[in-house]
Amino acid sequence: SKLASLFKHPLYNIPIPEVTEKDKLFVVNPMEKFSLRSSGSDEWVSSSKAETLLPTGKTAYDTYPAWLKFHVGINRYELYPRRDPLMPVLLWDLATQRIVSSVQKTGGTQLKLIMTFPNYGQALFKPMKQTRDQETPADFFYFSDFERHNAEIAAFHLDRILDFRRIPPVSGRLVNITKEIRDITTDKKLAKTFFISPAGNVCFYGECSYYCSTEHALCGKPDQLEGSMAALLPDKTLAKRRSWRSPWRRSYHKSRKAEWELNPNYCAQVREMPPYDRGHRLLDLIDLTVLDFLMGNMDRHHYETFEKFGNDTFLLHLDNGRGFGTHSRDEMSILAPLQQCCSIKKSTYLRLQLLATQPYRLSDLLREALATDPLAPVLAEPHLRALDRRLGKVLAVVGHCLAG
Repeated sequence: SKLASLFKHPLYNIPIPEVTEKDKLFVVNPMEKFSLRSSGSDEWVSSSKAETLLPTGKTAYDTYPAWLKFHVGINRYELYPRRDPLMPVLLWDLATQRIVSSVQKTGGTQLKLIMTFPNYGQALFKPMKQTRDQETPADFFYFSDFERHNAEIAAFHLDRILDFRRIPPVSGRLVNITKEIRDITTDKKLAKTFFISPAGNVCFYGECSYYCSTEHALCGKPDQLEGSMAALLPDKTLAKRRSWRSPWRRSYHKSRKAEWELNPNYCAQVREMPPYDRGHRLLDLIDLTVLDFLMGNMDRHHYETFEKFGNDTFLLHLDNGRGFGTHSRDEMSILAPLQQCCSIKKSTYLRLQLLATQPYRLSDLLREALATDPLAPVLAEPHLRALDRRLGKVLAVVGHCLAG
């Protein structure tokens, strides 16, 4: 396994700083038993009167469901550890746990559902919009592109291979529209949008600002529909997150350009602005830039951080559905932060160089990682090949900076 040997490599074994209590998202007594509020909310509360040992003889932490262990494990430096024994369990849960509730997630331009499992875990379901081999048409603006379920799955694995570990776990899943959405939804607006197509397939379109109409309906075969299931982060009432507008945000306008597209010295301005004027925030943003360029994602207008950790923490790489839309073109403008700032973390640069070598070729590693997903093959081969070409271009930009 190339992946196994990659994760054994010294560059993937650089220790993170010691995690103190204040560096944890949640300070939990591992002997404490947690119970879930049965009021219909997904909040978990400490039941402090619980016995230290449960009737099974196991300690309380052992009895937590995988999603809760994932939440409890988040700290200032990483969303999950490198060799996380929990990861296969969590991915398996996302792919197989019985769905007890499906409701539409509010907001956004495209339809997404929040699915709940019997163990109170929740996942964000993005349905399949286009086939693996369809490319985004060259005349499409980035903001009118579809969100792809397979891009969400591939982004999670790519982020892990790059050793960022800033995307919550995602698994592919085949969902039965009738039994796992229509028959169990309590969402009245969603329920009104189900119909049977002329081909005899079960379809629905939900309510949203952009692609929610009969013309953009999601149809099963006859009721089986592919989608991505992403583990949800802790509820914002328990762990506040801050949303930051990217300084290299696009204009989201058909003819207007953003300032960074017109000013080649734009990075000098950014370096003066908080939070980019100190710490490693700018370098973290450049990590995200590299991830986006490799998967061709032009739609990075915001990123998030956990408020508890202030400015000294990692960026959450959420919402990657507009990645992997084209394999025949490389959108160099995504690399603007790297090109304009000529800065990159040494550790990131060394890992990128490693991933360009034959034993650890990036496309081979991602192909291997995706082979275990229930919806494999997740990406068409040309997308995997494009990764190696794009990685070469990232290294060329860094080489140009070093030479200059």
